Amino acid sequence: MRVIIIDDMKDARAALRQDILDYCPELQIVGEADSVISGLKLLKSTETDIVFLDIELGDGLGFDILDLLDKKSFQVIFTTASQAYAIKAFEVAAVDYLLKPIDPNRLKDAVEKVGQAHPHIKEQFDIIKSGLIKNEDSGKIVLHTQEKIVSVPHASISHCISEGNYTTFYFTDGTKLLITKTLKEFDKILSNHGFVRTHQSYLINEAEVKEFVKTEGGYILLKSDERIPVSVRKRTEVLSILGMS
Repeated sequence: MRVIIIDDMKDARAALRQDILDYCPELQIVGEADSVISGLKLLKSTETDIVFLDIELGDGLGFDILDLLDKKSFQVIFTTASQAYAIKAFEVAAVDYLLKPIDPNRLKDAVEKVGQAHPHIKEQFDIIKSGLIKNEDSGKIVLHTQEKIVSVPHASISHCISEGNYTTFYFTDGTKLLITKTLKEFDKILSNHGFVRTHQSYLINEAEVKEFVKTEGGYILLKSDERIPVSVRKRTEVLSILGMS
């Protein structure tokens, strides 16, 4: 079986590579990556049967890679150095995991079991991710445009505007990106990180709000002087969240 290792620690990749050579000679390592972005590029260009996926990567979580892949024809063995993660989530989802430093016997067991994993792999990922996000957050989001993949801090986002099936992200430095996902999807991701949906087409960063202007039907004025409409239906809720009610 072909194997890819994704871990942001060089020593951890080297140790796992040696363990695979020593204890699982039936596996063929076909690639390695050290980040969400490089991991995603590798998985899109290289066929693999198993991915050893670290949870905490320098530019996000390993789950960001799974979210951004259109197809998942491989099985995943998660690796983590932290007991703080929701290990029960792994057990419920029936996807295997290895706790660092990796025990060679656990490695062999995981490789044997991975082919028998539950076929509904997307549901497994969703279960595990929902458990992990409650425990730790990278403070970043990975955005996928038609030309590139970027990892950005939540704090650098000023607001987002719906463009049908796309979303335009506006940043505090004045730049913007058109992303190939709907605003509804980003509302779910960012709503727990200080972002508020003021309108069907607008999502704003609370930290970027300057004031609420009551004239002209009412709108939010951002620090960038951008005017953000507030729908009548959402006005009371939005002002309450912003502490302006």
